[in-house]
Amino acid sequence: MPLDAPPTIPRRKNPGKPDGSVQVHMDPSMKIEGAKVFSVYGKGGIGKSTTSSNLSVAFSKMGKRVLQIGCDPKHDSTFTLTKCLMPTVIDVLAQNDFHTEEVRPEDFVYEGYNGVMCVEAGGPPAGTGCGGYVVGQTVKLLKEHHLLEDTDVVIFDVLGDVVCGGFAAPLQHADRAVIVTANDFDSIYAMNRIIAAVGAKAKNYPVRLAGCVANRSAKTDEVDRYCDSVGFKRMAHLPDLDAIRRSRLKKATLFEMGDEPEIVAVQQEYLKLAKTLWDGTDPLVPEPMADRDIFEFLGFD
Repeated sequence: MPLDAPPTIPRRKNPGKPDGSVQVHMDPSMKIEGAKVFSVYGKGGIGKSTTSSNLSVAFSKMGKRVLQIGCDPKHDSTFTLTKCLMPTVIDVLAQNDFHTEEVRPEDFVYEGYNGVMCVEAGGPPAGTGCGGYVVGQTVKLLKEHHLLEDTDVVIFDVLGDVVCGGFAAPLQHADRAVIVTANDFDSIYAMNRIIAAVGAKAKNYPVRLAGCVANRSAKTDEVDRYCDSVGFKRMAHLPDLDAIRRSRLKKATLFEMGDEPEIVAVQQEYLKLAKTLWDGTDPLVPEPMADRDIFEFLGFD
């Protein structure tokens, strides 16, 4: 074979799936029933946990029974609700040599602000394991202890953007996926990749896209331009307020930060978003752009 000949690429056994695609079907017994389930995604550091926690409170203000599940090894999704860093499901399981029958609900479920129930799934040690396993074990424990039977809303707050099947695992349980973005290149680029990931999961699961939340942004022009181009929808706009930054430092949700007009306006935006999601959204099927196309599309002046 000449040295410059291209390598032989083995033929895929299943030509109906993209190269490298692995779709593992969820055990039907793990399906979350009786609750509306939402998964929150977005670029790392974009404010998913802040959005998830305040959205959880908004649902609770509507009288809904809410469970928020943090899916990040940092286990900081719920600390503004509980005012502490909770032990993770994986830590609790490890302490009991992974004997689930020895784990009690109070070991891994804490009640947070306004009655929101909180769980931190955690994650495997760095460089080992898979986040999908962690999500599966968390849902399994919740079902074994019948903790989902008295729940109206489940919110998965998921680490970073979707780059593998493990991080995409909550989509197997969700009814709708919500993407948190900002009016900048990196956030919209990540949103485009997440839309593609949700589309892949939607081929085998009932999850569909609800829309996006423009967070920490004075304007939404680039977010809206992207949404118009691919057939997506912006559901809410949360400005870049110092009160939001201070809420994280105070370990508090926006609903505990006083009654200043700008804070009340953000609270109302979260309540509006919660009502929209509860009432039901049309399933969106946007067409994500190819990487090179979106790189050109997001050419800011």
